[in-house]
Amino acid sequence: MASNNQRKTPKFNIFWMYGIMILFLVTFYYLNQDGGMAQEVKWTQFESIVNKGGVKSITVYSNKNQAEAVLSDSLAKVVFKDLPAPALGGGQSQAKISTHIPSADKFDEKIEQWNKDGVFNGEVDYKQASDLSMIFWTFGPIVLLVALWFFLLRRMGGGAGGAGGIFNVGKSKARLFDKDNDSKVTFQDVAGLAEAKVEIAEIVDFLKNPKHYTELGGKIPKGALLVGPPGTGKTLLAKAVAGEADVPFFSMSGSDFVEMFVGVGASRVRDLFRQAKEKAPCIVFIDEIDAVGRARGNKASMGGNDERESTLNQLLTEMDGFGTNSGVIILAATNRADILDKALLRAGRFDRQIYVELPELSDRKEIFQVHLRNVKTDGSVDLDLLSRQTPGFSGADIANVCNEAALIAARHKKQAVQRQDFMDAIDRIVGGLEKRSKVITDEERRSIAVHEAGHATVSWHLRYGDPLIKVTIVPRGKALGAAWYMPEERQIEPKQALLDKICSLMAGRVAEDMFLGFIDTGALNDLERATKIAYAMVTYYGMSDKLPNISYYDTSGEAYGFTKPYSETRAQSIDEEVQAIIDSQYERARQLLAQYQEGHHALADLLQQREVIYTEDVERIFGPRKWQSRTEAMLKQANEQGGEDDGANVTVTPPPFEQQDN
Repeated sequence: MASNNQRKTPKFNIFWMYGIMILFLVTFYYLNQDGGMAQEVKWTQFESIVNKGGVKSITVYSNKNQAEAVLSDSLAKVVFKDLPAPALGGGQSQAKISTHIPSADKFDEKIEQWNKDGVFNGEVDYKQASDLSMIFWTFGPIVLLVALWFFLLRRMGGGAGGAGGIFNVGKSKARLFDKDNDSKVTFQDVAGLAEAKVEIAEIVDFLKNPKHYTELGGKIPKGALLVGPPGTGKTLLAKAVAGEADVPFFSMSGSDFVEMFVGVGASRVRDLFRQAKEKAPCIVFIDEIDAVGRARGNKASMGGNDERESTLNQLLTEMDGFGTNSGVIILAATNRADILDKALLRAGRFDRQIYVELPELSDRKEIFQVHLRNVKTDGSVDLDLLSRQTPGFSGADIANVCNEAALIAARHKKQAVQRQDFMDAIDRIVGGLEKRSKVITDEERRSIAVHEAGHATVSWHLRYGDPLIKVTIVPRGKALGAAWYMPEERQIEPKQALLDKICSLMAGRVAEDMFLGFIDTGALNDLERATKIAYAMVTYYGMSDKLPNISYYDTSGEAYGFTKPYSETRAQSIDEEVQAIIDSQYERARQLLAQYQEGHHALADLLQQREVIYTEDVERIFGPRKWQSRTEAMLKQANEQGGEDDGANVTVTPPPFEQQDN
């Protein structure tokens, strides 16, 4: 309690000094004034004004050979017709004139003459003039400009290093976390990522118990690089390290090294490692290291920013140069490991690369459990089902789903978040907001229904067709209609699965051509995806009959540059093979639609009536699928259990989902 009652002493600020200086100069200037500014005139004018009478007093400054006369109000109005009111005697100010005199002795004779003539009988005072007012007007603006200059340099320096401003711009901006800080993130808050957590936990253990490893001759790793797609939890893992480790933890971003001043980046790198060595053993975490770790170019014109390269060179030297960094471990995170400099990735700098991949099924379930801790849900929410409905989702995506579901439930004034709220949240995030107000003609509506029914019909009868969840012709986002699937999570894709995917994608265009007699632009997304898959089969996977077992895929991204790794003749063969694959699957989709034509028409009519149809509607028309996956069986069971509660069936994310483009 005593500490709470103590007064907090204000922190010193350099701007206080600027304010005090300005206040002192202004105060001194006004104190130095004696009742008004004097208008300087020539000697002949001064003599003429005195001869008119009405001069109250005269002050002679002997050291400056200057005389100053105070005028009466009546005389001032005649002499200074255009002066403002305060200078004419209003308040305490007085109208004055001043002039230069040959000397004080000569001026005494003139005063005696005026006394004899009766034009001046006032007081005469002799003073030594002060030059401080002149100093103020001469040096005051310079002082203000210097103060403004320091202020601007502090702003440009970003306040680096505290009150020093520009003088500390080369200091590191790293934030220090130690055991005295209240870090709220631990490994318990990181769901999934079991393998990554094992390696990260081992690094923490290196620092806690180094003798356990060094006794056997081992050396503590100098660095570990966290690599993975955005949103997979790389930074979260680093925060957990800060919460778990009992050693100091420095954290900063790669962009913090870069500054507008030349040489600042390298200076900050040196300062960071100097602080780290003083705190050793410790951990240094650099987020988004690709900001300074990009591969250096061979030419100056292609090398990019020289300042960034000098920063990288200093970082390479500090991590593994002639100096020793005993007890300092570097953690870094990036989702662009392919563009990092090879010298940065070699052993001795980053000894380990920890891959933080998109979460698997079991990992997604754990992530849902973490994010649902503070969300009020009811018994209809099935975590197993939710985790199966979000293939390809990162941890950040799942957090967004949980938050969006809570917002949807609150929007509908519900007391708890229900299963359907999560389904709507997935639809909202992946497909966009429903646009029921968009004007669609009957012809367009019919075309969309035929198109989407074609996808649903063909995919239902393909062995590797993705399990269908629902088909809708309600505009959502940029799509006028969509068929939602739940892709099977396969580690490898057989050739037939890729062919089935192309066949399913081409089914929408085929249905338009067969049943409407024309084609439109709605198949743009289908054609794009089908073409990419076909080119990948030929050029990457070696699945072509004419060009088997050849792959032009470059994992490094540097082997081919701007040139093609094959001749023009081979390029023509690749185009022919791609066209042959697409043509064969187009004809295959035509045959399937001709075989199940009646079911397609029934499906299209039902779509036009209800706008949204679900798995059981397709099953009622075509019967059960011949090849039913485990995921489909689970979805069917979930729909049977939960469909009566909320009046809607389970929906799912696409990737991929079919999209109508205009």
